[in-house]
Amino acid sequence: MRLAKQLAHAGVASRRAAEQLVFAGRVTVGGEVVRDPARDVTEQDEIAVDRKPVAAAEGARAVYLVNKPAGVVSTAHDTHGRRTIVDLVKGDRRLYPVGRLDADTTGLILLTDDGELAYRLTHPSFEVPKVYRAVVRNPPVREPALRRLREGVELEDGRTSPAKVRRIAPGELELTIHEGRKRQVRRMLDLVGHRAETLERVAFGPLRLGTLPPGGHRRLSAAEVERLRGSGRATRGRSGSRG
Repeated sequence: MRLAKQLAHAGVASRRAAEQLVFAGRVTVGGEVVRDPARDVTEQDEIAVDRKPVAAAEGARAVYLVNKPAGVVSTAHDTHGRRTIVDLVKGDRRLYPVGRLDADTTGLILLTDDGELAYRLTHPSFEVPKVYRAVVRNPPVREPALRRLREGVELEDGRTSPAKVRRIAPGELELTIHEGRKRQVRRMLDLVGHRAETLERVAFGPLRLGTLPPGGHRRLSAAEVERLRGSGRATRGRSGSRG
């Protein structure tokens, strides 16, 4: 594996930032400074950043994909004693949710101990897409309502960016947004007269929920984490959603 990629997988930095660390002469392999981020390395190589061994200083970060059931709150702790999303993944790591879903919204949420990755996935400037499936009241959803969602609607905290909307059935929609405001999807649907009966997040960036059962979780592979790091784009955006 290339050196910069290995550093990214270990949670040291994003691949681009890891390349800059290498260029700056802050990375050693086997005690020797390496300035080529494309240098091939193995797990047996002793890699250090600023003289600190990567494994000891950073450790391999963990990212878990979780299928959040209804009623579970997406926080690390809850003052009311409710079950939290971190309760679903047992282990010694201190994991934190990447963004939030409302208690009554189900589906894909990520847990990680990688703060830089969490920032990249939730900050609105990166515009990481999130896909929701909604079963709504007052079917069928007609073209004028779809057009309003696609053009953006005016909420009390400002106008939303245009959403991608696909009608799956007369009363079922798939919506893709890049923002992250509180209860954003539900408020958008309320505004066009089709309150969500159920709402499920089925995709986050390149990841799909797939057949993971409610309450289930799986740890992402290194390749999946790398794809996450490259998802979205760094543009100046608007605010950051809970479903």
